[in-house]
Amino acid sequence: MFKNKSLLITGGTGSFGKSFLKYLINNFKGFNKIIIFSRDELKQFEMSNYFSENRFPFIRYFLGDVRDLRRLNQAMEGIDYVIHAAALKQVTAAEYNPFEVIKTNVIGAQNIIEACLNSGVKKVIALSTDKAVAPINLYGATKLCSDKLFISANNIIGKKNLSFSIVRYGNVMGSRGSVIPKFLDQKKNGTLHITDKRMTRFSITMDESIKLVLWALKNSIGGEIFVPKIPSYKILDLAKAIAPYAKIKITGPRLGEKIHEDLITANESEYTIDLKKYYAILTFLIKNSNNLINDKLFRAYLKFKNNKRVKKGFIYRSDTNINFLKVKEIKELIKKQNIFP
Repeated sequence: MFKNKSLLITGGTGSFGKSFLKYLINNFKGFNKIIIFSRDELKQFEMSNYFSENRFPFIRYFLGDVRDLRRLNQAMEGIDYVIHAAALKQVTAAEYNPFEVIKTNVIGAQNIIEACLNSGVKKVIALSTDKAVAPINLYGATKLCSDKLFISANNIIGKKNLSFSIVRYGNVMGSRGSVIPKFLDQKKNGTLHITDKRMTRFSITMDESIKLVLWALKNSIGGEIFVPKIPSYKILDLAKAIAPYAKIKITGPRLGEKIHEDLITANESEYTIDLKKYYAILTFLIKNSNNLINDKLFRAYLKFKNNKRVKKGFIYRSDTNINFLKVKEIKELIKKQNIFP
C-alpha cells in the first residue's frame, strides 16, 4: 500500500499523529518518506528522539503551520497521500478565541486543498468530528465548514488524479484533552466533575480510528464522509469505571457543550450507505439546487461496493445508539488502551 509512496501528516505531533506513525512503522514497509508536519518545535524534538531519522531514515520533520500556504506548498512536493489531522479542538477555548480557530480549522483546510492542487498529491483524508454534525459551538462549526471545503474540492480537481474524503468519529479514548485523562486526574482528589448526568458520548479507540483512516485511504473514491460503527457510553458509567467510590459533582454544561452527540442526521440518511463496518455519507452525489440525488451514480456506487442504503430518517446519535458500553466493558477498554496510570 505504501511501497515507494510518500505521506504527509498535518498535526503530526498530536495524539493521532504519533499513534498513526507508530502503527505505520510497525505494519508497513517500503515508504519513500513520511513527513511529520506541525508547528510545535518541542513536540517535534521529543518525537524525533523516539522516531529518529537515524533509525527511520524515511521520516522527515517539517516545522510549519497549516495557516501558511507557502510552507505547505514546500512540504507537499513529492507527496502522494495527505492525512489532515491538524486542528484547534478545545470547545471552550474556541468560544473565546473564535477567529484563531477559524484561521487554523477553516483557512488551514483551504490551504491544504490549494497546496494539494498545486502538487502531485493523489489522496487526502481529513479527520473530522461528531461535533461537526448540527454544531452548537464554534469548534464544531469550523469543522463543518472544513468538511464542506474538502468535499467541494472534488469539483475543482479537473483532470488531476486527486480526491478528497473525510472520516468522522467521536471521542478517542485517552486522547489529549479528552474526558478520561481529566477524570483520572480528578480521581486523586476523590471528586469527579460532571457537567450533566444525562450526558452520553460515542467512543472509539485510537487503534480503531487509525484503521478507519487507512481503510478510507485505500477505498475512497472522493467526496465521501466515512463514519465508523462504534459504541456509546453514559458519562456516569464512565465515572463508575474510573473511580467507583468518588463523589460526583454536577457543575452544569460548559459553553458550547452538547448533552448528546450526533454522527449521522436524518437529513444525511437520504444519501448514506451501510458499508457493514462503516457508513459512507455520499454528499458528492447531490447535483443541483433542489438537492436531488443522482440516483444513477448512487446505484453504481451501491453495486460497486455491494452495499445497501440506510433507511430514510435513520439517525446515528450517542443516546439512541443500539450499542452501549457497560461499566465493566469501559474499565476493560481503558486498561487495554494503557490509559490507567
